[in-house]
Amino acid sequence: MKKNAFQWTRKHLIGLRDLSREELEFILDTAEGFEEISTRSIKKAPPLRGKVVVNMFFEDSTRTRNSFTLAAGRLSADVIEFTKKSSAVNKGETLVDTARNLEAMGVDIVVIRHSAGGAPALLSRSINACVVNAGDGYHEHPTQALLDVYTIRQVRGRLDGLKIGIVGDIAHSRVARSNIYAMTKLGAEVTLIGPPTLMPPRVRDLPVRVSSRLDDVLEELDVINMLRIQFERMGGNPFPSVREYSHFFALTVERMKRAKPDITVMHPGPMNRGVEIESEVADGPNSVILKQVANGLAIRMAVLFLVNQAAMQTDVKS
Repeated sequence: MKKNAFQWTRKHLIGLRDLSREELEFILDTAEGFEEISTRSIKKAPPLRGKVVVNMFFEDSTRTRNSFTLAAGRLSADVIEFTKKSSAVNKGETLVDTARNLEAMGVDIVVIRHSAGGAPALLSRSINACVVNAGDGYHEHPTQALLDVYTIRQVRGRLDGLKIGIVGDIAHSRVARSNIYAMTKLGAEVTLIGPPTLMPPRVRDLPVRVSSRLDDVLEELDVINMLRIQFERMGGNPFPSVREYSHFFALTVERMKRAKPDITVMHPGPMNRGVEIESEVADGPNSVILKQVANGLAIRMAVLFLVNQAAMQTDVKS
């Protein structure tokens, strides 16, 4: 772990919008220190021994849930897996009451994914346990963005001065929002690329460039992050057909021939192969998609460790 005099004080991680560059870099530096644990024969460390982490996932998830479960386990925490289908929420219990009941059982950290933007913030004001946002509505997905910038820094050495394109369904993407906050604060120039119907309202107020044509900006990009079209979040069809969308915005083998030879290709997953990215590109030498998944473990270990440390410091002071 890099030496850093900075002191982490946040017992919740709700989003990246309000984090400073120093805080972002501190999380990334802390994650570097946890990478080594995954190389041990016994992949365990004691920082969260005796602590209880609950995964409260109100939306389906594979990578994020499993990553948090594994991260908590490697830090020696006990983990409770919560699902809406088997909970009292289906009987009318409120989110806050459910969380308070879990807290009464000794839960120290709540990891929550919810379809309603603001649900993690609500919990952070309602319970004493630490709250970590694993994705809320269209709002933010902070740990995904953290693992994205961690991967870029690992592969490229820095974010300062890099030109990064985020392509696709920006309007419905909480990943895009968190990425914008993290990448721009770390010195990158971000361009949002997609059809106007998939851009969020007031996009021009964000610290980004906007392009409606991938071919106009592809050659200048150092990093390209391809987003999935989130059909399940749409009320209607934002473009005439999937085929037309792919024609203008998919990252294909032909388009890769016009990109920089060392362009870094990313995708937060799950991928719609053949829609936003061709398999040959997703599995090609420029792709760091599996590296992103692997790095999610170190990032989530760092986040769980840091919020717990902040909570312990708060308890000591009080």
